[in-house]
Amino acid sequence: MKTVEDLVREDLHGKKVLVRSDLNVPLDADKNVTDDGRLRASVPTIKALTGAGAAVIVVAHLGRPKGAPEEKYSLKPVVARFSELLGTDVKFATDTVGESAQSVVAGLADGEVALLENLRFNAGETSKDEAERGAFADQLAAMADYYVSDGFGVVHRKQASVYDVATKLPCYAGGLVGAEVEVLKRLTQDPQRPYAVVLGGAKVADKLAVIENLMKTADRLLIGGGMAYTFLKAQGHEVGKSLLDETMLDTCRGFLETAKAKGVELILPVDTVIAPSFGTDGPISTVAVDAIPADMMGLDIGPESAELFAGKIADCKTVFWNGPMGAFEMAPYAAGTKAVAQALVEATAAGGLTVVGGGDSAAAVRQLGFADHQFGHISTGGGASLEYLEGKTLPGIEILGA
Repeated sequence: MKTVEDLVREDLHGKKVLVRSDLNVPLDADKNVTDDGRLRASVPTIKALTGAGAAVIVVAHLGRPKGAPEEKYSLKPVVARFSELLGTDVKFATDTVGESAQSVVAGLADGEVALLENLRFNAGETSKDEAERGAFADQLAAMADYYVSDGFGVVHRKQASVYDVATKLPCYAGGLVGAEVEVLKRLTQDPQRPYAVVLGGAKVADKLAVIENLMKTADRLLIGGGMAYTFLKAQGHEVGKSLLDETMLDTCRGFLETAKAKGVELILPVDTVIAPSFGTDGPISTVAVDAIPADMMGLDIGPESAELFAGKIADCKTVFWNGPMGAFEMAPYAAGTKAVAQALVEATAAGGLTVVGGGDSAAAVRQLGFADHQFGHISTGGGASLEYLEGKTLPGIEILGA
């Protein structure tokens, strides 16, 4: 796999480089960026290219538009913060490959940066039709001399800007993609032990394949969040109005049996924070997992579970975490997620490799006041990380020759 480090050894003056970044950041009601982690992660590759003299054309998506422009998904609100982080005025094209894009790109001088409008405003970006996708990729490729893939959050998608463009231009892995792949290899190829995987979030189904695959490599699986209640129900516990996937009960029983047979510790919460409904109205209390009332719902792991989970992480040399332990957005249900984050921080300080698997987990640690440098690695791609850990081939990595 050729990397951006290989590319910048060349004289890039007079050359244009198309960079696929991941700028899919959350915006508030006033269109302000509320978590700039992905923007910051994209900066080093772009700076390396502009430093080598290249004019850089950044392409990215925001949200899930349906192949046509939608104002609420415009990348324009990202430009101001992106410019601050890059230390240069980012020029913005109001379309993807149309008149605005052509004009902005044609006017780029060496060392300048342009951002094109949301790729998913063009149906060709995500089309299942190879000809339609390829035609859009041709238009993107025509604007540049080289292609750099640096949007790790989309490398599990076979999309025009991720896969097809790499077949049409000399292609390189950006620094972010390279770093993500290196970390994931360390998680899957002879990881240092003990190796703990902490999984949370809402649904067992979302993590089904990753649990199955990690049974082969992890020493400990710690399961919290909404998905834990399906496991608890599978053990015969009453879970009240907690999140529950009835269709996964037999699967969870199977996982519990497989873990026991393979000698993998599968650790579930022992207590839970409950309330009458999703929210902060009404009484909030903590009960053992075998004492959840039928009219209550679990919204976070309890303090004993938090202590148990932290203890199981403490001596680990490798930890991967994906998914919060509860509804961390609301203060009464944030303690479990905060305890897991703190345990990872301490494991990092002790010399372990700790990986926060993107998505809600990355948002949670930042919202709860932790700094990125306190962890070994914060992934920019939760879905891509999980698919890699499932053992799947990621199209956007495969096409780079990795």
